[in-house]
Amino acid sequence: MTVIYPGPVFGPVHSRRLGVSLGVNLLPADGKRCSFDCIYCECGYNDLHPAHAKMPTREEVRTALENKLKEMKLNGNPPDVLTFAGNGEPTIHPHFPEIIDDTISLRNKFFPNAKVSVLSNSTMIFKQKVFDALMKVDNNILKLDTVDDDYITMLDRPVGHYCVDKVIEIMKKFNGHCVIQTMFVKGTFEGKSIDNTTDEYVNPWIDAVMDIKPREVMVYTIDRETPAHHLKKATHEELDSIVKRLNDKGIMASASY
Repeated sequence: MTVIYPGPVFGPVHSRRLGVSLGVNLLPADGKRCSFDCIYCECGYNDLHPAHAKMPTREEVRTALENKLKEMKLNGNPPDVLTFAGNGEPTIHPHFPEIIDDTISLRNKFFPNAKVSVLSNSTMIFKQKVFDALMKVDNNILKLDTVDDDYITMLDRPVGHYCVDKVIEIMKKFNGHCVIQTMFVKGTFEGKSIDNTTDEYVNPWIDAVMDIKPREVMVYTIDRETPAHHLKKATHEELDSIVKRLNDKGIMASASY
């Protein structure tokens, strides 16, 4: 079932990786807008769920978030995290940096112990204002599904130009203030194997992680229905093995099944 979030603030929901999460959606409420078109995306393919509405304004996001945080404060229901996710890539919003400033201010006012997280596919981190904004959040969670451009073209399907080597170079500039998030998946797509749990993909990916030196690595697999129908979950054993390899190299890592 395709998930489309109907407004700028949704939840709270329980996140496998982050706890009680209040979601912030900077994309239109009626469809998807993203710089990737992942074959595993819970929001479906871009062209099947096109957005016609405009992105919410900075003021609309701030008002919706403030009202929800007031409600949660009144009800004694604190969030663990305020998470930028939703109907696509949050960092493509033209006022993403300013919205991050607003969110941090509201977090400090209502729930100073809550974290601010951004789930990003890393396509906009070359923009200095986006980079600077991500440096301000508690959990700068950046996607790196492999270090193979051909595989990324098949799995993540970037909408514009994408070069994984350039993305990795910018990830290094965060100087550890980032969390790498990687989807491991099996099965086939258009008759081709989509399995990135093998050493062919895992070994160079681990080398890249060692170069980036993130604070943490989150590995996970599909959890909901996917728009491509022949994908399969990576096994617990495969994810655990990858986590152990990272831990053995001194990298904090966790798996979500």
